[in-house]
Amino acid sequence: MNSNGEKTLIIGAAGFVGVHLMTCLSAEGRNVSATKLSQETIDSDIAVYDLDILDADAVRTLFEDVNPGCVFHLAAQSSVALSWKEPALTVDINIKGAVHVLEAARAMKHPARVLLIGSSEEYGAVRPEQLPVDEETPLRPGNIYAATKAAQDMLGAVYANAYGMDVLMIRAFNHIGPGQSPMFAVSDFCRQVARIESGLQEPIIRVGNLSAKRDFTDVRDVVRAYSLLSQRGEGGTAYNVGSGCSVSIQSILDIILAQAKADIRVERDETRFRPADVPVVEADTKRLRETTGWRPEIPVSETIADALAWWRMYCRDDRIGIDGRDI
Repeated sequence: MNSNGEKTLIIGAAGFVGVHLMTCLSAEGRNVSATKLSQETIDSDIAVYDLDILDADAVRTLFEDVNPGCVFHLAAQSSVALSWKEPALTVDINIKGAVHVLEAARAMKHPARVLLIGSSEEYGAVRPEQLPVDEETPLRPGNIYAATKAAQDMLGAVYANAYGMDVLMIRAFNHIGPGQSPMFAVSDFCRQVARIESGLQEPIIRVGNLSAKRDFTDVRDVVRAYSLLSQRGEGGTAYNVGSGCSVSIQSILDIILAQAKADIRVERDETRFRPADVPVVEADTKRLRETTGWRPEIPVSETIADALAWWRMYCRDDRIGIDGRDI
């Protein structure tokens, strides 16, 4: 589908996944442009535009100016915890923003292929007999973030069916790696370990629900899957992106503690528990694998080592605040 000369636009490229996707696509020789919020920074040689996806006119103007052949829509309010605290903001960004992107693509003379990046959270509490969960499993979102992503998914299917647009709905399972916000458990654990090693925190790591099982994939494998789907995926189709196996948060924490350079005690923190949590998440990735030939390549232990090294760098260089904000 995609040729190297075709323009590719990443919406929301300043975030965790966007940075890795820019690196991946640029390495493939793609003609890449990207957007960010005005207060964000992107250290890249590619063309970067400031964009608020809640401004429909601005989104449409950007599409007219760039004229992309392929669009990766990454811009989102992606924290489940924050969605409980800021439901209206989450709805605005994740639903209205997606509509603005789809409408801008539809208005093009030759509408772009659009990849809407969603989440495994859309499936909600899947019954044990439904695991691993495939793309035909009904969406039963159990939190506000998941509900907005399910809405985005359904909107993508409507635009594909009603207007004949080339839209792919991606349901990404948990991805981890260097550069992730500490709003997410694995990155938060790595951050706490790095701070403890640097003497910035007492030797206690505070945790939430460790019994939940998740399907973790290195973000660098995830963006490689996105790239392959942009070239080989079928329009109007949903694709799971994940490792295909689930592991407990406890087992991930054990790997992190084994790589720590300090003796650390683990303490349960009730404030880190969600109002509703899905016990087990595991992807059926047959459709992705058969369509693209993709397989995950980076083991969890290597991902954690890289994430720890990233946090250690920031703690050592004293370039990060201590209030848990995204960076």
